Amino acid sequence: MMQAMIFAAGLGTRLKPLTDRIPKALVSVGGEPLLKRVIFRLKDAGFTRIVVNVHHFSSQIIDYLRDNDNFGMDIRISDETDKLLETGGGIRKAWPLFDAHEPVLIHNVDILSNVDLGKFYQIETKDLTEESQEASPEEKPLAARLLVSERKTKRYLLFDDSMRLVGWTNIETGEVKSPYPHLDPAKCKMYAFSGIHMVAPSIFPLMEEEPDKFPIMDFYLKHCDKVRIEGYVKNDLRLMDVGKQETLKEACLLYTSDAAD
Repeated sequence: MMQAMIFAAGLGTRLKPLTDRIPKALVSVGGEPLLKRVIFRLKDAGFTRIVVNVHHFSSQIIDYLRDNDNFGMDIRISDETDKLLETGGGIRKAWPLFDAHEPVLIHNVDILSNVDLGKFYQIETKDLTEESQEASPEEKPLAARLLVSERKTKRYLLFDDSMRLVGWTNIETGEVKSPYPHLDPAKCKMYAFSGIHMVAPSIFPLMEEEPDKFPIMDFYLKHCDKVRIEGYVKNDLRLMDVGKQETLKEACLLYTSDAAD
């Protein structure tokens, strides 16, 4: 069984005033809510179980899914109405709703991309990039895989030669986060995170040590020296973060023109 989680609990502050009356997940792009677009991308890729976390205008999302009969899928709600748990806390709260023996694909509701989600979920752990670089035989079992690309940004994830996560840096401020105290970003591979990742069941025991509310990237950076968290490079990645007004307008134009064609 292939299973996924859609982050749909955010406040959508970058999309105000739209999100003053509806949740970000129900903001329309080309005539369809973001949530529906992501659900159908997952459905088309072969996913059968989806957990959607909710907080901001949570009842609207719950009603929308119910009114559409969950689009014929096994869709479950992880309710964060009382307290927004951030990305890490959200994953941990949702964990009992999944099959505990299978990985979980994590997908932001405001990300639209050309990623083959089924391939990314099922890829052999030795295939660390699309060029299939092999990991060393003593590598620990995979705990998480992060979809990354060569995209210009201020903040980069840092990887070693085997594409194992070793840190994070802000190239504008020089800030570095890493469990390795003497890490030199200049000696690392630097890639931008896409907002799409996969977590293996082996990572969840480590989450028990965390507070209720915590960001997943800080968690990855805290534990990347203990478990194997790898990057997967998609060189031809086309990705739109539709969680802000300017990109939302661009996405609406794109989908409108596609429909006209």
